[in-house]
Amino acid sequence: MVRIIGILIGLFFSGWLLISAGMGAVEYISNPPAKTAEQLFLEEPKEVSYTSDGPLGKFDRQQLQRGFQVYKEVCSACHSLRLVAFRNLEEIGYNEDEVKAIAANWSIGVPDADPNTGEMTTRPGLPADKFPLPFANDIAARAANNNAIPPDLSLMTKAREGGAPYVYSLLTGYTDPPANLPDANKPGPGLHYNPYFATLNLAMAPPLAVADQVSYSDGTKASIDQMSKDVSAFLIWTAEPKLEARHQAGWAVLAFLLIATILAYLSYRTIWADVKAEKKKKIS
Repeated sequence: MVRIIGILIGLFFSGWLLISAGMGAVEYISNPPAKTAEQLFLEEPKEVSYTSDGPLGKFDRQQLQRGFQVYKEVCSACHSLRLVAFRNLEEIGYNEDEVKAIAANWSIGVPDADPNTGEMTTRPGLPADKFPLPFANDIAARAANNNAIPPDLSLMTKAREGGAPYVYSLLTGYTDPPANLPDANKPGPGLHYNPYFATLNLAMAPPLAVADQVSYSDGTKASIDQMSKDVSAFLIWTAEPKLEARHQAGWAVLAFLLIATILAYLSYRTIWADVKAEKKKKIS
């Protein structure tokens, strides 16, 4: 009797849960929640292609060097590359002497300690050093950037949904807020409207504001669009420096699997050929 009562109680609660779920689903479908301003005005990243796209993609070294120049002359004032060392620049086409010169002449010194006094100081960079942080600590970073800490860019194209196209869209997406944007979502003091940013407003002012903000040594026209594409391509490399090797390894693995499959099939045919022949003889 007790077991029957327990089963009935369980059925009652299960049925009630199903009814409640059904009523909730009907209510959601008939009266869906109103979309927020972020959902209404947020735009998907723009369509942009890179030479590194796809399984056969390879880096354009000239573009990566242009992107590094944009980072060096514009982005490095606020954003760090704490996972990248100066010597890694040899992978994008700089020679050893050029890397040494870049490290030694970097605008921010590498933190160090005076061997005589033990006091903290700075020294010129070496190829083995990681790129120095632009701010001493988070407090200094907030003080210089409207209480916002500029994110590290080493893995930015992997950390943000949309990858490099998101970075490109963000850099080229600054515009005036639309007239129908609710007052609560309009940019306040020190904020800038950008429909590609999750909250529509960000503290970072347009970093690439005018054409020819940098002068490319290879003669490429430094439009805002070109600079944005170049620096986003550079950040693909910082996030995946072994991308080309990974692509090559992938094709090698596929070739191995194809050959192994063919050999396995031929072995199967050879091993079982005699067995099938004997079966046919027995049947006949």
